[in-house]
Amino acid sequence: MNLRLIGIGAGVLIILSLPLAGAIAGPDFAGRSDGKNGGLLTSLGLSPSSRTADGARAATGPAQPGPPEQPRTDSRCGPELSAPQGLEAQTCVLASEGRTWGRSYYRNTSGRALDAVLTVMGPAGRTVQIRCAVAAGDEPGLCETPRGESAGAPDAYSAVAEFAVPDDEGRLLLRSGSNSPAPAGG
Repeated sequence: MNLRLIGIGAGVLIILSLPLAGAIAGPDFAGRSDGKNGGLLTSLGLSPSSRTADGARAATGPAQPGPPEQPRTDSRCGPELSAPQGLEAQTCVLASEGRTWGRSYYRNTSGRALDAVLTVMGPAGRTVQIRCAVAAGDEPGLCETPRGESAGAPDAYSAVAEFAVPDDEGRLLLRSGSNSPAPAGG
């Protein structure tokens, strides 16, 4: 082995690690800030420890890394239904933060594109309807209405999705509802 090469490599490693050591340390030894408010630990979402009056290190508490907590979404879904033509669907009413909307999950293995109409019905005759193109394929998809201000309890809403052949006849293949009863016998 070439000792000269090892020595040069070690020197480069030390030189490259000095800025990292300074970033981890945060404020300099005289107590002045480096302008980064704690260096690398703070930038990683970790809280650096601080010193107590007697100079001992005291933990400032655990950091809370990770994404912020998401608001709760309540859902009321009907059963998963399927049509012999190769279509599966489940329709739900969702509610979160004072807003309500409808969503239909589907998988279309029929081999042809279909049309879907998703309707959400709420209290006082409120209705929202949206059309969705349903591509043929094995990948799952969804159709979703816009979110609207809630006007009552979540159980006052219902949603219905209708899947049909996109031609002049509009032959209905499947109707899926958020409050549909489960199919008998399975």
